[in-house]
Amino acid sequence: MLTSRQLFLRHQAQTSDTPLLLEIERAEGVYMYAPDGRRYLDLISGIGVSNVGHRHPRVVQAIKDQADKYLHLMVYGELVQAPPAELAQALHHTLPTHLDTVYFTNSGAEAIEGALKLAKRHTGRTELISCHNAYHGSTHGALSITGSESFRQSYRPLLPDVRHLRFNELADLDLITERTAAVIVETVQGEAGVRVPAPGYLPALRQRCTETGTLLILDEIQCGFGRTGSFWAFEQFGLEPDILVCAKGMGGGMPIGAFISSREIMAGFKSNPVLGHCTTFGGHPVSCAASLATLRVIQDENLLAAVPAKAARFRQLLRHPAIRAVRGHGLLMAVEFDSYAVLKPIIDRALEHEGILTDWFLFCDNSLRLAPPLTISEAEIDEAAAALLRAIDFVTTAQPATA
Repeated sequence: MLTSRQLFLRHQAQTSDTPLLLEIERAEGVYMYAPDGRRYLDLISGIGVSNVGHRHPRVVQAIKDQADKYLHLMVYGELVQAPPAELAQALHHTLPTHLDTVYFTNSGAEAIEGALKLAKRHTGRTELISCHNAYHGSTHGALSITGSESFRQSYRPLLPDVRHLRFNELADLDLITERTAAVIVETVQGEAGVRVPAPGYLPALRQRCTETGTLLILDEIQCGFGRTGSFWAFEQFGLEPDILVCAKGMGGGMPIGAFISSREIMAGFKSNPVLGHCTTFGGHPVSCAASLATLRVIQDENLLAAVPAKAARFRQLLRHPAIRAVRGHGLLMAVEFDSYAVLKPIIDRALEHEGILTDWFLFCDNSLRLAPPLTISEAEIDEAAAALLRAIDFVTTAQPATA
C-alpha cells in the first residue's frame, strides 16, 4: 500500500517543485502533530486561517451540531437556512450600518471575483485599479488585479482596463477618475511584506473615490477577523469601504469567504440579468456554522484585547544583529533580513530542528512571516521566539549565508 506521502506526490497536483512535505496527523491550538508525535508550533495559522487556533472546541462542536441537521441543500440564495442567515446578521453587527448585506462564497478569491463584478454592475464602468505588490487571489479576475507581473505574465490575456498605483503614494490617487469602477486595496498589504497604510492615506483614498463616484473595495481576507487587533483592520484607519471582502480567518479552519456591501449596491445582482452572480456551495451551512462560532469565540474570549501586547512581546524578543526590521500591525508581522538567501535557511532550520513552522512573503522574499493564532499564549510566544533566535544564530554564525 502506498503511503500518504507517495500518494501526495503521485496523484495530487503540485504548485512547486519543493513542497514542504510535512505530514500532519492532527492539530490543536497552536500546534500540529506528525504521525510520529513530533510537535510543530504553527506561526502562520495556515496563512492567516486559524485565528482562533486549530480545532477550537466551540468551532468543532458547531460543525458537529450542523452536520447532524443537514449539509448542502440548494444553490446559493434560494432556501432559508439558519447558519448563513445568522452569520450574516452577526457580521453586520460588527460593521458600519450601510454594510448590511452579505454574499457568501467558498474562498477569498471567489469573493474578490464577486466584488469586482458587483462594482462594474453598480457603476456601469470598466476600469479597475489595485496596488503594486498586492495579492488578491489566483483566479483570472483576481490575478488580473494582483500587483506582480511575475505572477500574471504566463496567463495573459487577463482582464482588460486594469491599472495599478503605488500603495501609500498620495500622488497616485490622481489615477482614479470618473472611468474607474472600483479601487481595491488591502487595508494592510500582506504579501508585500506587511505594509501598513501611512497616516491619512486611506482617508485620502476614500475621499478621492467619493469625488469620482468610484467604489472602494477593501480586501481584508488576511487582515480581518481580529488579526490586527480590531475585528476589522479598517476600524483603525478612519474610513469605511463600499465593499468589504473577507475569508481565511473567518471560517475557523473551514472554507468560506464573503463580500459585503449595502442592500442598494448588492441589488444589482437581482436583474439584468437575473442571478447576476451564482455559486453552488457559497453559504454552505457547515462552514457558516463554523464561522459564526469563530466570530463568537473572538468576541467572548476577548481575543482582540490581547493582540497588541502579544505583538509587542514578539517585537521585544526578536532582536538579533541579522534582523533588519520588524514590521507589522497586530499579529500580522514581517521580520526582515538582508536577503532570501539569508532567510530561507533560517526558515528551514526552524522547521527541521526547532519544530517551528513559518514562511516568507510572495512579494517580499527577504522577510519572515509571523501570523500565529490569536490564541497563542505568552509562554508559546517565548518558546517560538527562542527557537527562531537559535535558528538565526545557527544560520548566520555556524553556517553564514551569502546575500
